[in-house]
Amino acid sequence: MPADTRLVEIRADAPADRLDAFLAASLPELSRSRIQTLIREQYILVGGEPAKPRDAVKPGDLITLALPEAVPPEAAPQDIPLDVMFEDEHLLVINKAPGMVVHPAPGNPDGTLVNALLHHCKGRLSGIGGVERPGIVHRLDKDTSGCLVVAKSDAAHQSLVSQFAERSTMEKIYLAVTHGVPKPVSETIFTHIGRHPVNRQKMAVVNPPGGKAAITDYEVLATDAATLTALVRCHLHTGRTHQIRVHLHHKGTPIVGDPIYGKPAKNPVLPERLMLHAWKLAFDHPVTGQRHQFESPIPPEFQPWLDGVAL
Repeated sequence: MPADTRLVEIRADAPADRLDAFLAASLPELSRSRIQTLIREQYILVGGEPAKPRDAVKPGDLITLALPEAVPPEAAPQDIPLDVMFEDEHLLVINKAPGMVVHPAPGNPDGTLVNALLHHCKGRLSGIGGVERPGIVHRLDKDTSGCLVVAKSDAAHQSLVSQFAERSTMEKIYLAVTHGVPKPVSETIFTHIGRHPVNRQKMAVVNPPGGKAAITDYEVLATDAATLTALVRCHLHTGRTHQIRVHLHHKGTPIVGDPIYGKPAKNPVLPERLMLHAWKLAFDHPVTGQRHQFESPIPPEFQPWLDGVAL
């Protein structure tokens, strides 16, 4: 049953537009693709009748939008190869490939890391994240590669989440390639990050008390004059959504291949993937207390910036 019903009336002075485009502009919390799906599934009616995304809206039209209740998807095990860097009865650390989504979501119902983990671990994962995110302590964006830790037990999950929150024992270091060279060449960025005020699919630097504190140390390791790019090491002290991507965009040097905060690459020699790699991860084992440090192999796409660089 719909959990949220809204009425939208087209004003007399409203410009002519497609139904999906009009609603996307009027309801920024919903993506255009989500609106198109709702129209096709008849959760959006015009004058009480089904419509199509491309139908034109007219002054005086009354649009009824009924948002169905979200039903968490229960992921199914899938035999998907994983690059496991460490595993014991409490947790495992994987080297995530770029392009792999961490957990099922609209548009990515399967083929995710969670589907692979359910098969690999035979279902023995922490249940704290619910049926759609079993074992997931933190996440990497779809096109970000590198180190990611997964909890097999609830006790391990709680300890790891605490370490991520307190940042006293958790250490995360990334490598990024940016359009332009951040200035100065090393700095601590301290801002607040929250939802973008217009585009709800994005995050943005916002004025406090809005958002949450976000701290990133960065250092330029190498530059390439031919492509006007730089290799940057980023040390996270907080874990906000899209933190490195937002902070480097805020500096005027977005990450190469970033489809949300970046810009189209004019140089065909630049990689098309998001050039962000979770290079190093360190934490205290939640049961033994032993210090564990992991280093994910740097993908070959980064090699042009690594020649002569001492990491």
